[in-house]
Amino acid sequence: MSGVLYLACLVIAIVCMLLIDRRFKLFFWHSAWAATLVTLAGVAFLLLWDGAGIAAGIFLRGESRIATGIVIAPELPLEEPAFLTFLVLCTMILYTGAARILSAKRKRGTR
Repeated sequence: MSGVLYLACLVIAIVCMLLIDRRFKLFFWHSAWAATLVTLAGVAFLLLWDGAGIAAGIFLRGESRIATGIVIAPELPLEEPAFLTFLVLCTMILYTGAARILSAKRKRGTR
């Protein structure tokens, strides 16, 4: 079980972010098509960034008892795309939530 702990935690974190999104309709529940495109583009960009870092010898995969140990490319663990998906979701939900709060404050005329 400990070999999948990190991946399981990432999946739980993604589900939690999606539940927050659903509750406040910030990203996927606001515009599923746009959110899908942004998420795919963000994850693809970050995977390319990881690839460049791996090719340059900057990013290396460390061993961990809580990770699966499965690599999908040299030095790229299975958990990395899940982490990058969580990172994009978290960023976009925080951004859209902050934009909504600031917009509401502007409408009320307060700072």
